[in-house]
Amino acid sequence: MPIPTPFHERTAPLCESYDWRGWSGYLAASLYEPSHEREYYAIRNSAAAIDISPLFKYEISGPDAVRLVDRIITRDVTKCRVGQVLYTPWCDEDGKVVDDGTVARLAENHFRITAADPNWRWFEDVGFGLDAQVADVSQELAALAVQGPNSRAILKEVVTGIDFERLGYFRLAHGTVDGVSLTVTRTGYTGDLGYELWIRPSHATHLWDRIFEAGQRYGLLPAGMVALDIARIEAGLLLIEVDYKSAHYAVTEAQKSSPYELGLGWAVALDGADFIGRKALRAEKKRGPVWSFVGLEIDWVHLEQLFAKVDLPPQVARRAVRTAVPLYKNGKQIGQATSQTFAPILKKYIALGQVLRPHAVIGSQIKLEVTVEYKREQVNATIIKTPFYNPPHKRQ
Repeated sequence: MPIPTPFHERTAPLCESYDWRGWSGYLAASLYEPSHEREYYAIRNSAAAIDISPLFKYEISGPDAVRLVDRIITRDVTKCRVGQVLYTPWCDEDGKVVDDGTVARLAENHFRITAADPNWRWFEDVGFGLDAQVADVSQELAALAVQGPNSRAILKEVVTGIDFERLGYFRLAHGTVDGVSLTVTRTGYTGDLGYELWIRPSHATHLWDRIFEAGQRYGLLPAGMVALDIARIEAGLLLIEVDYKSAHYAVTEAQKSSPYELGLGWAVALDGADFIGRKALRAEKKRGPVWSFVGLEIDWVHLEQLFAKVDLPPQVARRAVRTAVPLYKNGKQIGQATSQTFAPILKKYIALGQVLRPHAVIGSQIKLEVTVEYKREQVNATIIKTPFYNPPHKRQ
């Protein structure tokens, strides 16, 4: 049975929809109001607070901490300075992605890794023989994401000891809220300006209260998983078990993906340490991956025409769709769209997916399968570069 997060005392009374879902054994609000629209637009136009406490969190420390992290992840952690955060995948020996997350360098030999799936046993196995300790601190830290154009202004009023004007993209700093210590990382899962706050669970409700006290003047709203899912697709961000399957849980070899097949080749440092899967990825880079990660823009006019044939307006889900559907070129299946959504701020219907590499050409015209009155049809789509939404203020 799902358990409440450290913020549940505050989120539960606000969840008017009573729509909850399970996330890593915790209760997470799908949406707070009967509809997710205001929560989504808060992320994009003002600010939103999202309870992300269910993330798995691990800390690696000790004399060999750098060596262990370098064995785990595909990035070169020796280039990560104290106070910096890296986004990275990590792989098995065959170069297939096990999970993806962030690595924060808290001190010279102290790292914090966030993950979607439990990874403690994997990290321990990888570190066999090294003088480094892996601690599961998932229940020792509450996490709150404050995302949106006004997020910086809100935090400047609440958090002391941090110069938010100088806190760079994917950097971290330590501050206080009314004398209580917390860590702030300039990270997020929305593709917007945003921060994630890490604090002891006993202080979670006080942090929530202070954030919302200041946030009233900036249009701050709580946001649930439905709005977050739309935002992360607009940002072109992967979701495990939706856009790819973990190599640890895939049933067949064909279900596994490499970083190159997920558009994460930029996060593979083949000239760095001998990380798990490097040999396989070096060979794959030489021969080329089978699949390519792509963004898709669906032809709305064509979609209207397909539905007009049965006297209906386009029937598309108001929420993000996580059911994979086939992609076609010249009558043959060339891949699958794994996540779809109508992007409100772009006024476009978009999707993420994988296609066979020869077909992954920006501007290429393909077909996406849709269901029109119980009948399978194919709508025109264009392969485009991700992210779909990438505002300048995200990095400024």
